[in-house]
Amino acid sequence: MTDDRPRTTDKQTDKRSAEPPSIRPPSSVLRRPITGRLVIATHNPGKLAEMRGLLAPYGVDAISAGELDLPEPDEDGMSFRDNAQIKAKAAAIATGLPAFADDSGLVVDALDGAPGIHSARWAGPEKNFRRAMETIEVKLYERGATAPEKRKAHFVSALCVAWPDGHVEDFEAKVDGTLVWPPRGDKGFGYDPIFLPDGHTRTFGEMSSDEKHGLPPRGKGLSHRARAFVKLAEACLARR
Repeated sequence: MTDDRPRTTDKQTDKRSAEPPSIRPPSSVLRRPITGRLVIATHNPGKLAEMRGLLAPYGVDAISAGELDLPEPDEDGMSFRDNAQIKAKAAAIATGLPAFADDSGLVVDALDGAPGIHSARWAGPEKNFRRAMETIEVKLYERGATAPEKRKAHFVSALCVAWPDGHVEDFEAKVDGTLVWPPRGDKGFGYDPIFLPDGHTRTFGEMSSDEKHGLPPRGKGLSHRARAFVKLAEACLARR
């Protein structure tokens, strides 16, 4: 009987031995490094300060969408990741530069995930987060969520870097906590004064910038944005 099975030549065997397919990284994990100038796609002063602080150790030359007077795109995505991509892609196309965007918000379990991707909208066009925090507290009270175990919440951050050629890198992270009332502290921005991260006795509104989102050795990368940035930095940045 003739053996019709295909035979492997010595040359083929040697090549496979030298380059085992199992150790080749899949294309999905090949990341594009951030080089040159970067646009931070935000008009929010508080968020801009945090993002610049995170980028500083990496020597990135950054300019904001606000400084470039770019229009704010409609954030009509269905998730934090969608909206981060919308902002980053719009800035990259408008400037011809890589653009870095964040979309983040507060997810409250007892409110079925609200305000979520609409966190900024709850503050209205005048960015009145005191009123937004009061709205959350009223809704929690109406649902009988007065005990700490019924006031669980999460800050979520999606970070995206987009290039003018359409390439995108994105990362997401969250931090868990409990909502307190009344608000405590005047640091940070947004909903920080009512968010008490798990394992801590002070709200984000009572923590310094380094405590909240500083990376080692300045801090522990506690915030949702810092945690997402650690993933981004490992993939796309080299510390200088």
